[in-house]
Amino acid sequence: MLAFVGVALFVSFLGLGTWQLQRRAWKLDLIERVNERVRAAPVAAPAPAEWPQVNAQQHEYLPVTLAGQFLPQKTVLAQAVTELGAGFWVLTPLQAADGSQTLVNRGFIPAGERQAWQPDRSGAGDAPQTVTGLLRMAEPGGGFLRDNDAAQQRWYSRDVAAIAAAQGLERAAPYFIDAGRPGQPVAAQAWPRPGMTVISFHNSHLVYALTWYGMAAMVLVAAAVVVRWERRRSQPEPKTL
Repeated sequence: MLAFVGVALFVSFLGLGTWQLQRRAWKLDLIERVNERVRAAPVAAPAPAEWPQVNAQQHEYLPVTLAGQFLPQKTVLAQAVTELGAGFWVLTPLQAADGSQTLVNRGFIPAGERQAWQPDRSGAGDAPQTVTGLLRMAEPGGGFLRDNDAAQQRWYSRDVAAIAAAQGLERAAPYFIDAGRPGQPVAAQAWPRPGMTVISFHNSHLVYALTWYGMAAMVLVAAAVVVRWERRRSQPEPKTL
């Protein structure tokens, strides 16, 4: 029975380690594809008919362009921590000619700019706008140890569905757009500051693989110790005169 348990554990740990290596290969391929995607020319943002097919693997960080009119009175601010410090993302719906709305992250503002942008009084909704940026998937729930509070207009993540419901957006896209692209030139004192998307992927699969393989090795060591102990126990004790 003990031998069966040992074999089962060894095979399981070995399989989990191999699976993590496969996941690592998939993640590295994804990172490479996303890096190529970000450098591509912008395409039209997915239209309402395409929304059900939008997914992170094919669309995250895709450069897109979208035309419409901002709805500044429906602006919300989501807390952010960036290389410029703590502050907020300015999220304003852009309404297209067909009546659909897409939440646009217009960029980062420091905490001192909060009153000027909630609600947005910049007048940016007075004229048609064309936004170019990166398509991003929604961030549901909230931030670390903090849940979004729609009633109090406290947003700790860019939860598209929750923001759309709170702001009465009836035809909101399931994604949002980060205005601008990383590395683009912007005015030094322009707020909101676009182009601050951080493109990163959590990739600890090699560490996990080594952990599982290490546990498999520990099972082998434990098995060797048990076998050695069993052999010693089975040997007859020397007779004494």
